Amino acid sequence: MEQSQLSPELSALAEQRFAELFPGQAINAQALRLLALSDFAYRILAQHPQWIHWLLDEQAMALRDIEPALTGNIDALSDVECFAKLRLYRKRYWLKLMWLDLVLGNDIADSVAYQSNLSEQLIESANEWAFVQVAKSNGVPVNESLEPLPMLVLGMGKLGGHELNFSSDIDLIFTYPLSVKTSGGRRSIDAQVFYTKVAQKLIAALDQRTADGQVFRVDMRLRPFGESGPLVMSFSAMEDYYQDQGREWERYAMLKARLLGQKNQYWDEFKALIRPFVFRRYIDFSVIESLRKMKHMIAQEVRRKGLKNNIKLGAGGIREVEFIVQALQMIRGGREPDLQTPSLLNALRVLASQEVIPASAASALQAQYLYLRRVEQYLQAFNDEQTQTLPEDKLNQLRLQTLLGFSEYDGLTSHIEQVQREIRHEFSQVIGEEAHDTQSLKACFISAWEYQDISYLDMTLSEELQIRWQETLTIFYADITKKQIGVRGRDVLDKLMPLVLSEVTPLKAPEVLQRVFDIIAKVASRTAYLELLYENLGALKQLIKLCSHSVWIAQQIARYPILLDELIDPAVLYRPLPLNAYYNEIQQYFLRIDPEDLELQMEALRQFKQTQQLRIAAADATGVLDIMKVSDHLTALAESIVAKAVDIAWGQMISRYGAPQGTSNEAKGFAVIAYGKAGGFELGYDSDLDLVFVHNSDGQSKTTGERTIASRQFYLKLAQRLMHLFNTRTLSGILYELDTRLRPEGNSGLLAINIESYYQYLQQQAWTWEHQALVRARLIVGEEVLVKRFHTIRHDILCQQRSTNELQDDIVKMREKMRQHLSKDSNSEFDLKQGAGGMTDIEFLAQYLVLACASDYPALTRYSDNIRIFELASKESVISAQSQSTLTQAYCQLREHYHLNSLNGKGKTVDAKLLAEQSNSVRKIWQAYFE
Repeated sequence: MEQSQLSPELSALAEQRFAELFPGQAINAQALRLLALSDFAYRILAQHPQWIHWLLDEQAMALRDIEPALTGNIDALSDVECFAKLRLYRKRYWLKLMWLDLVLGNDIADSVAYQSNLSEQLIESANEWAFVQVAKSNGVPVNESLEPLPMLVLGMGKLGGHELNFSSDIDLIFTYPLSVKTSGGRRSIDAQVFYTKVAQKLIAALDQRTADGQVFRVDMRLRPFGESGPLVMSFSAMEDYYQDQGREWERYAMLKARLLGQKNQYWDEFKALIRPFVFRRYIDFSVIESLRKMKHMIAQEVRRKGLKNNIKLGAGGIREVEFIVQALQMIRGGREPDLQTPSLLNALRVLASQEVIPASAASALQAQYLYLRRVEQYLQAFNDEQTQTLPEDKLNQLRLQTLLGFSEYDGLTSHIEQVQREIRHEFSQVIGEEAHDTQSLKACFISAWEYQDISYLDMTLSEELQIRWQETLTIFYADITKKQIGVRGRDVLDKLMPLVLSEVTPLKAPEVLQRVFDIIAKVASRTAYLELLYENLGALKQLIKLCSHSVWIAQQIARYPILLDELIDPAVLYRPLPLNAYYNEIQQYFLRIDPEDLELQMEALRQFKQTQQLRIAAADATGVLDIMKVSDHLTALAESIVAKAVDIAWGQMISRYGAPQGTSNEAKGFAVIAYGKAGGFELGYDSDLDLVFVHNSDGQSKTTGERTIASRQFYLKLAQRLMHLFNTRTLSGILYELDTRLRPEGNSGLLAINIESYYQYLQQQAWTWEHQALVRARLIVGEEVLVKRFHTIRHDILCQQRSTNELQDDIVKMREKMRQHLSKDSNSEFDLKQGAGGMTDIEFLAQYLVLACASDYPALTRYSDNIRIFELASKESVISAQSQSTLTQAYCQLREHYHLNSLNGKGKTVDAKLLAEQSNSVRKIWQAYFE
């Protein structure tokens, strides 16, 4: 569609701006158009009004020239001079791009290609400058012919495909050919160190915000190992990573990778080593399963972020076109070299020529894709903002309808919706999934929902159950009709509810129906979730299955509906991660999250916990995991989250104060000690974390930043930041309830304490109960030197010689105090935890054995969990094999009942007769030691 004339509102704005910038000059219609349609262009011309003459030069605007961003003797350029030149270059040429797009209505394919070439020039210039600067004092790595070895820069995503947005981040990966030392400088350093310095300087040149602004936001999270990986890797290290650890999503990412700058002798070598990872030699139909998962991930991201009117991530958006093409490239690219291109438009042409996609479908997809890219380009050119969301403000709506040739904004949005519907149709064709057929659904279920009458259902129920079923349905229907869910939502709900009834009816369980209804009531106003359940019958079946197994799972899903996304793939849902994989998984989870966005990071931590807990609970409720393994998984999950939270808090602190002297990201001089259930590998689903924070800073050291503070103050602030990350209530609740009262001096003590002061306190001031707590303590985050020191401290304290009588007296007093305040025991009910012969008695026995006997049997300090303490005590003949067996079996049975009660919302007590034999056996052993 042709661009429209300016509306009166836009004309008035333009005339005001023109008069301000060019007083006394004759009005120019093209200049008016630019000033009306872009706040960014107005700001640039306010700084450089002389550039208007260049814009009005038709010959200059017809050129697609790529002038050098840095000229002359670049090794003499200071950081300030280099940064200023790069930013000036961007302003000048981005102004030209806005003229081409907003004024001349340039073809969008030409605009994004030109913009990509200009961006590549900026990156290449920054790379060349950074290399020269680092080489001044360090020399350069050279090959056998004594030629300098360059650092290769891979452009990823849209930069790689020559399809860059107006205000895109740029995704980069750095690599170098050989690991050799530098030569020719004042000192020789390893290639890894040299190229890391180059990479850091290159990133700063582009990413650092100065008085002149920023060239690009540089994103390095697509590199091997993500944020935790090295900034640069050698060819051989890259090859090893992608062969051994490369993930499916990294294949998709590498499909768009393109080496930037002037081609050199190492390009072909790098392409050869990466090609086997991306493209299989055979026709790779295994990609189809990945396609389905990626489809769900797209929908999940839209739901997770609550995105509306998003032309990139929404259904039928830009990403779905990219996905269609990339998926077909990966399926066939190993056999068809022409498909091994990072360019979407080139790949689409090849797919059409090879008849993989009908020519008419390819042509339509190209037109739809370019239309949405044109909309995206305009949105971002308004104010140099990275957005793909249709505007809500009147001014930008006017601008968009003007550029796209619509007299009314509603007409424009209708047209965009039509474009997206056509893309979604093609997307569904590639995925090969259709919504399930509801026509065959029995009329009885439709009638039961339509008339809110369970007599239509084919169920034989007792009178009591009939009443409960009818009440559940009637109350839910009355509540749901009061909710404002819109016409579309009501339509989906009316198709979904008969399906729900058809799946729940065979169970004849009104409590399961109630749990499912509670969840649907929570998501009713969010149509995307209703559609998820309606369009994925498998997900609905999993929801009902889990609701029938566990009250806790049903409550979690009702509280956090985003968990519904996890029901789509049962193969993943019932298969928790390996115990050693949680930290790596959370690192991968954070790859695409802006490290500057604290709110999003906090949400991501909570969502990761909830997602993984659901998988553990699903495996637990269906018998895939036993109770001991469940606690192991919940503990490993918590440890990974604590470790990631420490990383986040550390990053925030060093950006403000610099790092304490002598520390690094890998050796922070900071550690987290877990007590209680986390220390003893016995976490439950809703457990608190008992943590103590220690550091090894001396009293003299300071941080290295501009705002220098004492290192001890830094660690105190770091601990406070961690408390904030965990305890702040967001939309997804709190992360874990953190309890730090077990630290020295309790609530009145320092939140983070020097580890030697911690040792001194335990030696000289700690009460018996604090030594009891130490039995169940582990250091869960911290470098090796702190791990070893903590083990030594714990061993020394637990092995102290103690008076047995005083120890017994202290333990009995503490136990009685706890029982009086906490026990829910009665004649008919037994408190699994605090009751006589319950879990706490067994835990106290384990603690007593260690504190009383470790001076003679030091091996007793090896473990922090009760089961292995009893095993060691039996092995050392501290207790009999019979006592060990009795305590172990009783503890496992008590924990299992406690755990099942948690899953089913039944509190902490059971029928007193149920575990009478076990509790009596424990009481006898307790009496043998303490009475």
